[in-house]
Amino acid sequence: MTDLIILRHGPTAWNAAHRLQGGIDEPLSDEGRARVATWRLPPDVLDYRWVASPKRRAWETARLLGLDPAPEPRLVEMGWGEWEGRLLEELRSSGALTADRERMGLDFRAPGGESPRDVQSRLIPWLAEVGAGGVPTGAVAHNGVMRALYALATGWDMVGKPAHRLTDGCAHRFRVAEDGAPSVVAMNVPLTER
Repeated sequence: MTDLIILRHGPTAWNAAHRLQGGIDEPLSDEGRARVATWRLPPDVLDYRWVASPKRRAWETARLLGLDPAPEPRLVEMGWGEWEGRLLEELRSSGALTADRERMGLDFRAPGGESPRDVQSRLIPWLAEVGAGGVPTGAVAHNGVMRALYALATGWDMVGKPAHRLTDGCAHRFRVAEDGAPSVVAMNVPLTER
């Protein structure tokens, strides 16, 4: 089993506005940079091999944490297609985002976008590489990626609430089997303030 720790990038202005980012390459906000500057990784993961989504918000978070990650394109956020840049409340009030659509769970897909199942399809080969390589790995990624990973590890179908809430400003620990199958070790490990 190979250790894997993953965390979400720091806040952006679009996160604060509840605007869907997906593939749009937004940087951290000033507030986000200040928040990440208070984070500290658990000491036991500092020597892990680190990777990060190549999106600026993830890359900048990794650098602020003192990491020198390798880019991993399979960790980019779920694509929201035609909805990228839109506000969640606007989509709900217009009728584009309905409760029935949200109940599609792993198969939910914005027009022209990816589903969580699509994200899992790109994560599975990466997890197999992590598991086969046997090198403890850390990753800075996105909420959609972490949710897809959590669903793989727990069997959650993304309908209803998960057993664990994935909290921002925390790291999430998994173990990855040699075949790439992930399992939960600890969720919501605080990134202690300095």
